[in-house]
Amino acid sequence: MNYVRLDVRLMLQGRWDDSCAWVADLLKDALISMGFDAFADTPQGFEAYCPDVLFSMEKVKAAYDEALGFVDGLQVVYGTETIEQRDWNAEWEKNYPSVVFDGFCVVRPPFNPKVEGVRYDVVIEPKMSFGTAHHQTTSLIIDFLSVEDIKGKRVMDMGCGTGVLAIISSMMGALYCEAVDNDTWAAENAAENVKRNGVDVKVRLGDSSLLQKDILFDVFVANINRNILLDNVGIYSANMAEGGVLFLSGFYTEDVDVLKSKCETLGLTLSEVRTKDNWVAMRLVKR
Repeated sequence: MNYVRLDVRLMLQGRWDDSCAWVADLLKDALISMGFDAFADTPQGFEAYCPDVLFSMEKVKAAYDEALGFVDGLQVVYGTETIEQRDWNAEWEKNYPSVVFDGFCVVRPPFNPKVEGVRYDVVIEPKMSFGTAHHQTTSLIIDFLSVEDIKGKRVMDMGCGTGVLAIISSMMGALYCEAVDNDTWAAENAAENVKRNGVDVKVRLGDSSLLQKDILFDVFVANINRNILLDNVGIYSANMAEGGVLFLSGFYTEDVDVLKSKCETLGLTLSEVRTKDNWVAMRLVKR
């Protein structure tokens, strides 16, 4: 079966950089419903892959209008190419290299070999889910986890995507790990990755409304986006144990102050901020 590679080049307010990635994410979500089943980021946007029997440029343009028609100053240019299945496989694999975290862990797709000299070998089949460790926010959280005392702790990974952060926490000796995502595909993908890595993580489909204070978490991770974090951090805090650690990411440097202020009203004290290419991760402690 042949595939169509759709090259999507985007420009927001005359530029394209990592701070514009949310635009690409919205369009990717819209394309999934059309049958696109893999994506690869590019310096100008992304490439999307779809079986040629399902491809329709009219539907692509309609999906763009529905997902991004409200965004001012956004420009898009499309390019297409039909490729054979064997070329598609090679193209997909080359866009998912292993990510090594300096002696701590490697996050790799199943078609890449093991890496020597790391404590944890994490195998992630990304499918459509966010969390391959290539994105700055996932990388920042993994860096935080690498120096956090996880052993014997209860860990929540909210908005888990592939489940990579919960899987790493379980490997580090967490007493209990839970991973939650409101996307059916992501929850299924996370459950598959949990099984693939042979770890004990409870995966649930849903959102913060699932939290009922029946478990107070010692470590709470939420790598989502600014608005959702602002709306839900109170729920996160209410489901954390005293002295618990909250890791937040999925936002930019200009969002730090508003999130910090919101967290302070909830008794969450900022202890450290890490940045990468204008993306931010925060470590907070519940007092």
